[in-house]
Amino acid sequence: MFNALAQQISTGADRTTIYLPLLQNKQVGIFANQTSRVGNSHLVDTLLKLGIKIKAIFGPEHGFRGTADAGEKVGNFIDEKTGIQVISLYGSKRKPSRDDLKDIDILIFDIQDVGVRFYTFISSLQELMEAAIEFEKPLIILDRPNPNGHYVEGPVLDKQFKSFVGMQPIPIVYGMSIAEYASMILQEGWLNIKTQNTLPRILNKAFSNNELESLYNRFTLFIIPCNNYSHKSKYELPVKPSPNLPIIQSIYLYPSTCLFEGTVLSEGRGTNKPFQIFGHPSLPNHLFSFTPNPNEGAKNSKHYGKICYGWDLSGTPNEVLKEVNSKIQLKWLLSAYKKFPEKDKFFILPKSGKMEESFFTKLAGNNLLWQQIKNGTSEKKIRESWNPELRKFKIIRKKYLIYPD
Repeated sequence: MFNALAQQISTGADRTTIYLPLLQNKQVGIFANQTSRVGNSHLVDTLLKLGIKIKAIFGPEHGFRGTADAGEKVGNFIDEKTGIQVISLYGSKRKPSRDDLKDIDILIFDIQDVGVRFYTFISSLQELMEAAIEFEKPLIILDRPNPNGHYVEGPVLDKQFKSFVGMQPIPIVYGMSIAEYASMILQEGWLNIKTQNTLPRILNKAFSNNELESLYNRFTLFIIPCNNYSHKSKYELPVKPSPNLPIIQSIYLYPSTCLFEGTVLSEGRGTNKPFQIFGHPSLPNHLFSFTPNPNEGAKNSKHYGKICYGWDLSGTPNEVLKEVNSKIQLKWLLSAYKKFPEKDKFFILPKSGKMEESFFTKLAGNNLLWQQIKNGTSEKKIRESWNPELRKFKIIRKKYLIYPD
């Protein structure tokens, strides 16, 4: 399935000679977190050492340093190491304001994604793109490999159920790098703001100063692609992308097991194997057992201090990758529902009591999956119901691929 180029991959951020000319003598705003690395150095520190003027840092879910809980609101602060203002885009607002951008000449987006629709960094990317268009700021995307970029799978989101955990009509696993995704939503007209027929500029060499000056004071999307990457490259992340995706096994299982967030089962938060184990105190006690407890990045979650019974999917990276086998596995969700004693309490209901407004429906991207589970529909039949929209998406996706598929 995978090729052998992974050890030679250079990320967009690594290719400083290409994008440094875009930043010289400019006030720069950077959307970043703990994964924004150039080798062993943070991108912010690297650019400061190279004499680049960083005016503001924007932080996503989990914060600039990546330690906040999932869904935890994060406030603004001054970064102690650099003295730079950090503006949270996962607190009181999710999009930079005119005031935030008034002194910024150019924006950078550099965050490691995991290629799953409900992982919110692609939603943050969309919000940043819309602000860049509205306030006429150039935007550079420093691309990074997608560890789940080798397949496309899952229900395509019905836009009736769009939310911050799913803003576009894409499947759960969409098989694109973050720059390829940005190119798609821009050129397909999926943004919530209109722009003039803007085509991304994919840079594999630096611009001259004369070429650059004509590109400021208006929105331009610059993409600095990875080098030696294909969608069949096996890529294990050097830094965990969020507190509850600590290792590649969690990242491989996340498209399948994150659906448990919409149920009363623990998805392993508060353990050392988040998204690799799941269970509930009322499931049969002959199953695998674990006890979740508060920890950094999972201070509040389900069933803390209680023994849960369920499944342990952990193993070596190759074993886990073989288990998911380039597709979302529903067998664990179906088995958990079948064994759960109070089936009317399996899914977490909102205050309205309506499943169509539930978090599970937002994660699934449709109002059908929970009904299929409840009705005992087989995994094969559920998967077949995805195929018509998946085929349409794959045709769209193909137009925007930068890397060999």
